[in-house]
Amino acid sequence: MTNHWNDIQHADAILIMGSNAAENHPISFKWVNEARAKRGAKLLNVDPRFTRTSAVADHYARIRSGTDIAFLGGMINYAIRNNRINWDYIRDYSDAAYLVNPDFRGAADLDGVFSGLKGSTYDKSTWSYQTDENGVPKRDETMQDPNSVFQLLKKHYARYTPEKVCELTGTDPKDFETVCDVFTATYLPEKSGTIMYAMGTTQHTYGSQNVRAFSVLQILLGNIGVAGGGINALRGESNVQGSTDHGALYHILPGYLKYPKASEQSLAVYNTNNTPKSNDPMSINWWGNTPKYMASLLKAWWRDADLETGYSYLPKIDDTTNYSYLPIFNEMARGNIKGMFAWGMNPAVGAPSARLIRRALAKLEWLVAIDLWETETSAFWQKEAGVDPSTINTEVFLLPAAASMEKEGSVANSSRLAQWRYKAVNPPGRAEDDLAILTMLVNKTKELYAKEGGAFPDPILNLSWNYGKLGLDGKIHHPSPREVAKEINGFFLVDKEVDGKLYKAGDMVPGFPALQDDGSTCSGNWLYCNSISDTENRMMRRDTSDPTGLGFYHNWAWCWPMNRRIIYNRASVDKKGQPFAKDKPVIWWSPLKKAWLGDVPDGGGGPGAKHPFIMVPHGRAQLFSASMTDGPFPEHYEPLESQVRNTISAAQVSPVIMRWDKKVQEEVCDPMLVEGCNAAVFGCEEAPEFPIVCTTYRVVEHWQTGQMTRWLPWLTELVPNQFVEMSEEFAKEKGIRNGELVRVTSIRNREGIIANAYVTKRFKPFTINGETVHQVGMTWHFGYKGLVTGANANDLSPFVGDANTMIPEYKAFLVNVEKVRR
Repeated sequence: MTNHWNDIQHADAILIMGSNAAENHPISFKWVNEARAKRGAKLLNVDPRFTRTSAVADHYARIRSGTDIAFLGGMINYAIRNNRINWDYIRDYSDAAYLVNPDFRGAADLDGVFSGLKGSTYDKSTWSYQTDENGVPKRDETMQDPNSVFQLLKKHYARYTPEKVCELTGTDPKDFETVCDVFTATYLPEKSGTIMYAMGTTQHTYGSQNVRAFSVLQILLGNIGVAGGGINALRGESNVQGSTDHGALYHILPGYLKYPKASEQSLAVYNTNNTPKSNDPMSINWWGNTPKYMASLLKAWWRDADLETGYSYLPKIDDTTNYSYLPIFNEMARGNIKGMFAWGMNPAVGAPSARLIRRALAKLEWLVAIDLWETETSAFWQKEAGVDPSTINTEVFLLPAAASMEKEGSVANSSRLAQWRYKAVNPPGRAEDDLAILTMLVNKTKELYAKEGGAFPDPILNLSWNYGKLGLDGKIHHPSPREVAKEINGFFLVDKEVDGKLYKAGDMVPGFPALQDDGSTCSGNWLYCNSISDTENRMMRRDTSDPTGLGFYHNWAWCWPMNRRIIYNRASVDKKGQPFAKDKPVIWWSPLKKAWLGDVPDGGGGPGAKHPFIMVPHGRAQLFSASMTDGPFPEHYEPLESQVRNTISAAQVSPVIMRWDKKVQEEVCDPMLVEGCNAAVFGCEEAPEFPIVCTTYRVVEHWQTGQMTRWLPWLTELVPNQFVEMSEEFAKEKGIRNGELVRVTSIRNREGIIANAYVTKRFKPFTINGETVHQVGMTWHFGYKGLVTGANANDLSPFVGDANTMIPEYKAFLVNVEKVRR
C-alpha cells in the first residue's frame, strides 16, 4: 500500500476493484465506513460477482472477468474528455510533459501492439524519452506536443469509448458512467480517491498492467502521495508484505535489490548494471544508493569476508532464465530439480493445473514439507491423490511447525506496518518454529561441509549465523528472532563518522542514509533500517497517541521506510510546501522551523527543492513506463482462454505472455493424463466446447488452500463442501437445482471435478456483442486431506502467467458445467 489502513478514512471516493474487502479484509471496512460517515465518501465496487462488498457499496458495476484494463482505460478516457485532470500535479510531479522518442509507435498506431515487437518479445529502444545535451528528459510545459507523454496517452485511450468499453466488459452503461463520474471528481486538489485491490486484479496474464492502469488513473487525478489517496494492495496473507520485503521472490534480494545474474561476476559490474543514473539535479534517484545497500547486505551475511569475496558467495542466476513459480514446476516435471522445501506452501492445491504439479512432485528425489498438518503436497503420493504409492520414488519428510501464536517475531501487513507478535504458548510435541528449523539445517549443513568438503563450501562455512547461544558443540542453539531483527536493521562494524556524528562499532544504524558502501555497516534489509534503535525495538511499540489527529500513529509499531506512513508525500504539497488539501494535510513546511511537519517526509530538501517521486530515476511519477515487458501504456487484451473477440484491437491476447514451446510441452505432459497436451495444460485460445467463464475466489470461513482451516472443526462445519456458484439464469438453462451435484470440466481436465451447485443472484449473465456469456465461480480451498475434503478448482485452471511476474491466470479461464446424471 502506498498509504495505510487508517488513511482510508480521509478518502472522498473509494474504488474497490479486484477485491472483496468486506469479506477478505474486514478490518479495512472500519476505515471505509469512517470515510463514509465523516466525509460522505462514496464506495464504488467493480466486480463480476455481487459480493458482500457490493452489498454495502453506494454504486456497483458488474464486469466480465478479465476486462479490467478496458474498464479502467474507459475511466482514463472519461477523465481526459471531461477535463477532470489535476493539471498542476501532472505537469509538476509526473512525466506528462516529457517528450518521447519520435520513433515510438503505440497500440493506437499498430492495432494493439507497440513498436519493437519481435516475435514474442519487445525491443524497447523506442520506449524512451528525448533528452537534452545534459541527458535530462526534454519537456513541453504545454503538453500539446504530439510526442509528449500526455498526448500519446490521450491518443492511446481515445479508443476506449464508453460504448466500446461496455461492449467488452458487459457493464451497464449507466453504471459505468456513474463510477467514472464519482471517482474522477476527486481530481480537485482538496479531494482524494483511493483504490483498493487484491488478487482479482493481479491474477491475469496482464495483471501487472491492471495495476499500472490504476497508477495512470491516480496520477492524472493527483491521488498519489495524498491523504485518502493511493493505490493500495490488500495482501493475500498477514505477512506476504514481509516475505516480499525480505526477498522471498526469486528475482530479488531483501529490500528489493536485484538478484545477481551470471554475467555479473564482480560487485563492480553488478553495481554498474543495477544502479540507475539520473542527470536531473532535482531528482533524488534513491536507487542510486544501491552500492551501499548491497555492501551492507553482504556484510550482514558474511561478516568476516571482504565485499568482493562476499559477492562471489552469492549464487548467480542465468541471465535469460525465469525461476518463478510456473517455470520451477515446469523444470520439476522435466526431472531437472532434485529436491524441494515446501515451507508453509501447498502447491498440490494452490498451483494452476494442479494435476501437473502433483505429477511434477513425483519427479523429485526428496521433498521436505514444513507445516502444521499433513497437506496435499506432503501426501501427493498417497492413494487419495489418485496415484499408486508404489510408483512414487520421492522420499518425503514432514516436519511439524509452530503456529503463529507459538512463536514470536515481526509481521508486516499490507500498509508496510511491521508489528511485533509475541509467543503465547510453546508448540506441541516436536514441532519447532521456522527459525529453529532453519538453524538446525544451517548447523548440520555446516557440519557436513566441514567434514566432507564439496565443490565450493566457503559460502556455507563462512556464513554469519549468530542468532542464539553458542553451545559447547560449537553450534547455535535457541536462536532468537530479536537478534535477527537487529541484523536486519543493521549496525556499524567499525567506529565510523557519518554526517559529523561518530558511531561506535555495534551501534545500530539509525536509518538507511547512514549505510556505507565500504563494508563498515551491515544491514540485512536496508528498508528496515530505523526499525531497531540502540534502546528499543520499534516494532514493539504500542503508543496510541496521534498528535496530528490525522491517523499517523507514528509511535504504534514501525512502518518502512523510516516510519513513513504515506509514500511520496511531498506530492501532497504545492511548491511552497503547503498542502493541497488543507483539511487533511500529510506534511507541510514550517518556515519558522525550516522543517517539514506531519508525516516523515519522503526525501530531503525544502519546498520545490527536489522532485517527489524519489524511487524513479527522473523523480516524477510515470504515466509512460519502459520498465514493463508488455507495453509502456496498459492495453486491453483478452484472457488466454476467452470466447469473446477483442474489439479494441486486432491483438486478441498479449503477444509477450510466457508460453512453453511444443517440445517442452511434450516433455512435460503425460499423454495419458490429458488429451491434447499442447492446449490442455498450458491454455488454449480456441475451446468452443468450454463456453463458460470461470473464476476462483475465497470465502471468509477458509484460508488459502485450506491446509489450516480444513483441519478446524468449527470452520469445516460452516463450509464443508466445494461448490460451484452460478446464476439463476444459467442454472435454469442447464436444469440444475441448488445443492445438486455438477461436473465441471476444462480442456485440461475432461474428466472434470464434482461439486455442489450453488445457485445465487450474485452472478448474472452478460450480453457481449449480442451474445449471452455465463460466468461461474469456485473457491480454491479444497483438496484431499483434512477433516473435510473436496474437489480442487485448480485441477481446471491454466498453466500460464503474467508477462511481467508470471503470476498465474486464476481469475478467467473456460470451463463447461453439466448436471451429474445418476
